[in-house]
Amino acid sequence: MAQMHEVDYEIFGDAMQYVEVELDPGEAALAEAGGLMYMEDGVGMETIFGDGSRPSSGFLDALVGAGKRLLTGESLFMTAFMNQGQGKKKLAFAAPYPGKIIPVHLATIGGELIAQKDAFLCAAKGVSLGIAFQKKLGVGFFGGEGFIMQRLQGDGWCFLNAGGNILERQLAPGELLRVDTGCIVAFAPSISYDIEVVSGVKSILFGGEGLFFATLRGPGKIWLQSLPLSRMAQRIYAAMPRVGRGGREEGSVLGGLGRILDGNS
Repeated sequence: MAQMHEVDYEIFGDAMQYVEVELDPGEAALAEAGGLMYMEDGVGMETIFGDGSRPSSGFLDALVGAGKRLLTGESLFMTAFMNQGQGKKKLAFAAPYPGKIIPVHLATIGGELIAQKDAFLCAAKGVSLGIAFQKKLGVGFFGGEGFIMQRLQGDGWCFLNAGGNILERQLAPGELLRVDTGCIVAFAPSISYDIEVVSGVKSILFGGEGLFFATLRGPGKIWLQSLPLSRMAQRIYAAMPRVGRGGREEGSVLGGLGRILDGNS
């Protein structure tokens, strides 16, 4: 019997999306702090310890759940939004950077999903957020996001946020795809995930794609993003005025000369 709250939803927008969730009386949704866009009157908020997937559990279970979230680099606490009024109520959660929101119904993929630790946006209450350790040491050291990823379990809706455009692909048994480590959003637990060293000295020195690729081997579904947040942040940092480092403010003559010398014109 399903334990998740079966919420209704609709996604709006193109480059900067938000998901609008509709709750029946007594239904609830979970989200990271800072993800809320708006909520209608009658929706109550409650800060919970851990992920709230086991509302009847004791303090020890809650502490274990919170510890799992801490290991993935997330806050110990989450926010639960519950419809405490009469009739249906709506609330919305906004993506934190340009990209797409990916809705995934966990029941349709076997009740489990492995995701990058910063991909989770919100979910129906009852979805469990845990950790997924990568078994191979090489994945841990060179996997880009590290060997600790989030494991989402349940049979309800969860919503992931990814940068740029999204590639959703079903890999056949034995089918192999080499991917930039930052471009992975999520994959089914049946996918075999490993790290492969780029071969050839020239490729390592001048390839511009780093020393390692992630390898995803089917069977199973994968979700990739075209613009990882880390890549976007690097470009923004590189374009910032170099005040205090020998440069001048953006728009000045000397600042423009510095950009030419740096090769950034």
